[in-house]
Amino acid sequence: MSTPSPLPAEPAQGVRRPIVDAHHHLWDLSKGHYPWLQEAYDPETFFLGDYRPICRDFLAADYRATVEPCDVVATVHVEAERSRLEQVAETAWLHEVHARHGFPNAILAHAWFDRPDSEECLLAQSQFPLVRGIRSKPVTSAAADQSVKGQAGTMQHEDWLRGFSLLEKYGLRWDLRVPAWHLPEAATVAAMFPKVPIALNHHGFAWDRSEEGLRRWRGWMETLARQENVHVKLSEFGLRGQPWDWHENARIVRETVAIFGWQRCMFASNFPVAGLRINYPDLVGSVAGMLGYLPANQQHAMMCDNALRFYAIDVTPPAVIPQPVRPLAPDQP
Repeated sequence: MSTPSPLPAEPAQGVRRPIVDAHHHLWDLSKGHYPWLQEAYDPETFFLGDYRPICRDFLAADYRATVEPCDVVATVHVEAERSRLEQVAETAWLHEVHARHGFPNAILAHAWFDRPDSEECLLAQSQFPLVRGIRSKPVTSAAADQSVKGQAGTMQHEDWLRGFSLLEKYGLRWDLRVPAWHLPEAATVAAMFPKVPIALNHHGFAWDRSEEGLRRWRGWMETLARQENVHVKLSEFGLRGQPWDWHENARIVRETVAIFGWQRCMFASNFPVAGLRINYPDLVGSVAGMLGYLPANQQHAMMCDNALRFYAIDVTPPAVIPQPVRPLAPDQP
């Protein structure tokens, strides 16, 4: 693993480049049920703390306004914790959003791996043309010194593994979202299923920024990176109770790139959630500045081409998110 050059002094400013946003969310609270946004508001357990500002609709028009003036070529929508009774309905709604607005261009839907109807749900999700994979969060512990290993819903349970194996059958990827201390367990799963492409969400969550915390995060990341079917998203660097710190987050980005290699890293916004700490143009400029020490082709790959390839998105020729084919009106599911 090579040592990155010294950090640049500041984010890139005024730089326009094609971007694929490999992780964002949309929701219409009048059309779907999102318990975490509508019923179970709990800032004590949410990783960024108070999230009431995003407990409102975030529609395609809101996303378009948020990303202006960035040149977003394509987007990947990741399931947004809609009621699990509506997990297929969420996918259907997103296809209607795409038909009206031209995005999202790929979808990570939801399905549990360890339920009696898991294969039925995976089959249903796989029939939608924009679905590229599944994000299904395994049961995890609340802290590194706690263990849930082997319990129902964990990455070691035989029912969970049996359902996970169906991803290969249906040609689906897995978006992995777990606290950093579970990354070695995820590496074991990746080794068991080398033909399933896996995308680690949010840089593996380097929440503990102490030197010891970063040392442990780095080791866990290196364990996961040994599995060549795993990619990583350069996304969501916000911390509970702290402002967005460019220099501190730049260190995380550059170490992630050093561990996984530029070929397996892709930019992602996690908007609107990341908007609790930073606006979209500043996020893009910040990450672009963090990658500025690399050759232009490698920067372009991480900001655009890697996600196009990983999620099998065809954008020919590349263009900004198209305008709706008819006048803007409230989204209909």
